[in-house]
Amino acid sequence: MKKDLLKLLDLSPEDITLILDTADKLKAERKAGKKHDFPAGKSLAMIFAKNSTRTRVSFEVGMTHFDGHALFMSTADSQMKRGESISDTARTLSRYVDGIMIRTYEQEEVEELAKHATIPVINGLTDFAHPCQILADLMTIREHKGKLKGLKACWIGDGNNMANSLIVGCLKTGMDISVACPDGYKPDKKVLDFAATVTDCKFELTNDPKVAAKGADVVFTDVWASMGQEGEAKEREKAFAGYQVNDDIMALTNPGCMVQHCLPAHKGEEISEKVFEEHAQEIFDEAENRLHVQKGIIYLLMK
Repeated sequence: MKKDLLKLLDLSPEDITLILDTADKLKAERKAGKKHDFPAGKSLAMIFAKNSTRTRVSFEVGMTHFDGHALFMSTADSQMKRGESISDTARTLSRYVDGIMIRTYEQEEVEELAKHATIPVINGLTDFAHPCQILADLMTIREHKGKLKGLKACWIGDGNNMANSLIVGCLKTGMDISVACPDGYKPDKKVLDFAATVTDCKFELTNDPKVAAKGADVVFTDVWASMGQEGEAKEREKAFAGYQVNDDIMALTNPGCMVQHCLPAHKGEEISEKVFEEHAQEIFDEAENRLHVQKGIIYLLMK
C-alpha cells in the first residue's frame, strides 16, 4: 500500500483485499480477547471540519485498542481557523504524531495535507470520497455473503461521496453495480470515467430505481441532503421523490438481499422505517465494522 489512504481510486484490488483481511483478523482477535500485535504509544491526530459520530468514536476507540492515543482537533478551535496553511499544519503535526485522520469538505485539502505530511494521512470523509465507510461496507457484505466477486450492488439516491466510493470499491472487487440518481445528481465525472474503463464487471447508471434494484444482492442508500447541503433540503426532497428504498424496491431484488446505510438515516425519506428495521442487523454490523476496518487501515499504515 501507499503511505496514505486518500480515496479508493488510489488502491489496487489487492490493497482492498489486504485491508479487509487485516480488519477480519483484528476483529477476530478483539472478539477473542487477544492483544493486537501493534506498538504501544502511537498517536493519531483527528482533524474535524464536519460533525461526526461513527468516524470519531471508531478511530478513537481503535487507537485505544492499540494502546495508543487519538487527539481530537476541531478546525474551528485550531490555528487553521485563523488561516494557517494546510502545508504548515501538515509539517507541524508530522513532528508530533504518527498519523493524521481528516474529515473535511474538499478532497483537495486532504491531498494537500498528504503531500506535505511525512506521516500517513487517512481520509475520514470529504465531499468527493468516503473510503473508510465503503471498506466497512465491503467487509460487511463479505461477512454476510461469503464473497464479493459476482454479486450485484445497487445504489439509490444522490451521486455523492458515498456513491463515488461505492462504485470504485465494487468494481475493484469484482462486483457489478447499478446506480439510480436523478438528473443533476450523478456521481463525479472522474468516477464515471474510471467505471468506463472496467471490463470484467458491469456498471449501470440509470434514472430508474426499479431498474437499478432488479437482481441486486445488496441495496445502498444515503440521506438526500448531506452535511453542508441543508439549505437545499426542500429542493432535494422534490428531486428524490420516488427514490426511497421500500418494499416495492426490495421486491425486485434477489432473495436474501442485504440493505446498507452509512447512517444517520432519515427514515421515511430515503428508506422506509419498515425496510430499515427489517435490515437493522446488517446496517449496525456495517456501523460496527467501521471500527475494525479503520483499525486495519491504522495497522497497515502506522505499525
